[in-house]
Amino acid sequence: MWNSEPTHRQHHQHNGNSTSGGPPAKQLGMTSAISLAEPRPEDLQRTDELRGSLEPYNVFESQDELNHRMEILAKLNTLVKQWVKEISVSKNMPESAAEKLGGKIYTFGSYRLGVHHKGADIDALCVAPRNIERTDYFQSFFEVLKKQPEVTECRSVEEAFVPVIKMNFDGIEIDLLFARLSLKEIPDDFDLRDDNLLRNLDHRSVRSLNGCRVTDEILALVPNIENFRLALRTIKLWAKKHGIYSNSLGYFGGVTWAMLVARTCQLYPNAAAATLVHKFFLVFSRWKWPNPVLLKHPDNVNLRFQVWDPRVNASDRYHLMPIITPAYPQQNSTFNVSESTKKVILTEFNRGMNITDEIMLGRIPWERLFEAPSFFYRYRHFIVLLVNSQTADDHLEWCGLVESKVRLLIGNLERNPHIALAHVNPKCFEFKKGQSANNSQNNSGNEDDLKQSQGNQSAVTSAPFCSMWFIGLEFERSENLNVDLTESIQNFTEHVMMHGVNIKMLKEGMTIDARHVKRKQLSLYLDSDFLKRERKSMESHNNFNNTLLANRKRLSTELAQSQDPLPPGQQPSSGNRGRDSGAKIQRLSDSLTEENSNASSDMGAGTPTTPTTAQLSAPSFKTSGKNGSELDVVEQEPSQPHNNGNANSNTTTTEQPPPAPPQPPAHHHHHQKFRKNNNAAAAAASNSIFNQRSILHAASSLSAALSITGHKRKQQTATSTTMISSSNIAHSNYTQHSTHNNNGGGGGSHYNKTYYIDDDDEDNNQPLLTPNNQTQQQQKAVRITATSASPATSVPVATSAAPPAPTISSGLRSA
Repeated sequence: MWNSEPTHRQHHQHNGNSTSGGPPAKQLGMTSAISLAEPRPEDLQRTDELRGSLEPYNVFESQDELNHRMEILAKLNTLVKQWVKEISVSKNMPESAAEKLGGKIYTFGSYRLGVHHKGADIDALCVAPRNIERTDYFQSFFEVLKKQPEVTECRSVEEAFVPVIKMNFDGIEIDLLFARLSLKEIPDDFDLRDDNLLRNLDHRSVRSLNGCRVTDEILALVPNIENFRLALRTIKLWAKKHGIYSNSLGYFGGVTWAMLVARTCQLYPNAAAATLVHKFFLVFSRWKWPNPVLLKHPDNVNLRFQVWDPRVNASDRYHLMPIITPAYPQQNSTFNVSESTKKVILTEFNRGMNITDEIMLGRIPWERLFEAPSFFYRYRHFIVLLVNSQTADDHLEWCGLVESKVRLLIGNLERNPHIALAHVNPKCFEFKKGQSANNSQNNSGNEDDLKQSQGNQSAVTSAPFCSMWFIGLEFERSENLNVDLTESIQNFTEHVMMHGVNIKMLKEGMTIDARHVKRKQLSLYLDSDFLKRERKSMESHNNFNNTLLANRKRLSTELAQSQDPLPPGQQPSSGNRGRDSGAKIQRLSDSLTEENSNASSDMGAGTPTTPTTAQLSAPSFKTSGKNGSELDVVEQEPSQPHNNGNANSNTTTTEQPPPAPPQPPAHHHHHQKFRKNNNAAAAAASNSIFNQRSILHAASSLSAALSITGHKRKQQTATSTTMISSSNIAHSNYTQHSTHNNNGGGGGSHYNKTYYIDDDDEDNNQPLLTPNNQTQQQQKAVRITATSASPATSVPVATSAAPPAPTISSGLRSA
């Protein structure tokens, strides 16, 4: 276990607000608070405006709907108690003793935190005494649930990493986990936060208990529950609207956002909800990743369960944005984060900070925070994953498996040094039959165009059920480079198919295709009205960014002029002009610096208003040498201006500003070279979090980590063509071979074809593939070389000189 100083569990009243005149506020987090100031009237006004702006998004549930959820949980709790009694009696236990065993339903997640929205599911845990086996739960209790008239869509997932029973109970989706404690009885007032409960438990029960234990710890570590809940509702809605809410795809999940908001509440314990939202973006846009985010000192417990510790676990040294759960065994809730998803998250953090700056100054409403730029008009090249199935039930399971593996494809793409960003859209789109035909008919009304559109639609998929994920690609700005993605995509698709075979999920008709798609070809997959709305959204976002940038430049110039010394002999102005000038200076300083908006006159200048280094990141020691210099390079790169067009608030002020926000590096492959050494050095440096008196031990861990993670730099070969390779892999033959391997199977025939694709984004009437005999379009074409071969021998071959436009090479496997 970590060598941290033992700390007692921190208890406090949930609704206890600290006052400046009372006793000193109790420290809830790893560091002291940044500001203890009470909210000002304008902060309370911004909070009321924030609450009103959330109403249209159905983030609040009515009292009747809340009562309905409580009734469902009460029925479920009664079923558990009755089932425990019946199972115990069937095992020859006296009925009088069986009635005392108990059993209870606990909730966790958004419902337990009190931030669930209308129609949200409930995460629950069934806790049973030691005489109840896991097999009893997934067999007998599963049958009990299926017999209930209110229960529909009941299915068991016993082989999952965290085994669960999913069901719809009277219109509410419920995910019910199971944990068997080594106790004789389970009383109704039982508290799961006691670490000793984990003794002699299996790993699956510990993982099931972790959700409830983490949720209870979060609620116990925030100073004001109501402010925490309103701020968390805001942040969760913002994250969903901006496409960074998905743990399985490499973004942040619900518990991660809750811990980040809780940390903000610890740093500003008395702030209003609107101020907490503003400070949330300030703190985490400037956080020095990969220093971990912790809500409290780790408990000194050693029950032999693995915890997050980069000194002991080599894999923990490569985590990019570690956010550690507060309950034992401590785990990193963001281990799925990749280089690309980290870039996207940091970009949104900085964009959110710029927007909330304007909101707190009263220039724009809160609704602007929930408006995100269009994903489909941000990139020119996409990879679309098409997941096909024959039945609705099969499609639900197949999509779940593919979604859990998409992050592996992102990792494969990131390893290519010429890809700056692989941005996956977490939203799953359903391919609707006939939408391409309707789009063409609405646009032109020509029967020939309608037939051609129907032909293109059949080329997309012929399966009755098809879901799609889109990955936007951003390439390095360089000429004469060769990018080959065929092997990366083939490895991903084959891995998914083989995993489906191994878990006996793969059935006939289940396929996965990976295709390269240009922006002008998106109309074949998405509704034209949706694309029009996306275009308008992008235009509105660009206009807002331009206006924001212009205002920032103007305010920066005015602030600089207002602070210039007067020329010799010129007297300062007096009267109203002087007062107006002072007010303008104050307003500009509030806009261009990170002064605490809720500072009160009682606190005076003695209260820190900006996050210090010790508060924003864990204390650490610096190292020297080659690896240490590389780490410094990575930390300094984000100080450059961001590429989204928003100006950073880094002008000279009377207050020392916090460190520059950690924005994505300019060159992905340069950052890739530093990745291992960066994380190893930072992980070893973070030892001082756990034991600040063990500097020598931490230094030896640093040396060991750097020696372990040493690697060679990638060799870049100069080429004379510009090639962007993707893969379009049809797996129907692979699926039949996997599911009917007893019948034998022969390999498909090998062939080579060369196609040309028009590269003009404005010409949306061109067909998807144009035969290569139309040489007059070669000057603005994209060449795709399709090679059908086994993964071990599939190599795209350029058959002609490269045209000026980017060249696309994809490997196909014939049926």
